[in-house]
Amino acid sequence: MENLTGEEWRKQLNATSKSQIIDVRTQEEYENGHLKNALQIDFMKQQDFMENLKNLDKDGPYFVYCRSGNRSAQACKIMEMQGVKNTYNLKGGIMKWDGDIEK
Repeated sequence: MENLTGEEWRKQLNATSKSQIIDVRTQEEYENGHLKNALQIDFMKQQDFMENLKNLDKDGPYFVYCRSGNRSAQACKIMEMQGVKNTYNLKGGIMKWDGDIEK
């Protein structure tokens, strides 16, 4: 896992092909605004989260974010323990994101 600032995260995302953005916030948080093309997998629903991990390509890369960067950092660690490679955590989460947010 790499913890990246918003600028570093955006540069890495743009430089990486076949990347997937994952929003690990709750459905309510997601509906209040999310990054374009983000797949929502609620980290707080651990059983569902673990089930969804089984469907991910282990080679990644995955760009993961939450509200403040804590849940997404934990999610990246769990993803790596499950064999997922190339995870990038958005340090500071969506609160520090200065790009577009969709509703």
